[in-house]
Amino acid sequence: MEAALRAGVRRAIGSIGCVLFLVFWIWACLAVGDRLPDAPWAKVLFFAVAGTGWGLPLFPLIAWANRPDVK
Repeated sequence: MEAALRAGVRRAIGSIGCVLFLVFWIWACLAVGDRLPDAPWAKVLFFAVAGTGWGLPLFPLIAWANRPDVK
């Protein structure tokens, strides 16, 4: 049986994972945004979706990091 990580360790790993993911997400969004057409509606639409879309991939990591300890 595998040993479970304590809540504090999971939260630390989750925090580091969130920061690393967000750095990558912001870099990727800026790189893609620079290649969009000059039409303002395209940039607004892309950045609106990208600005709200970062949470979806992080939900499983946040849920895992916030699980209570198994006793």
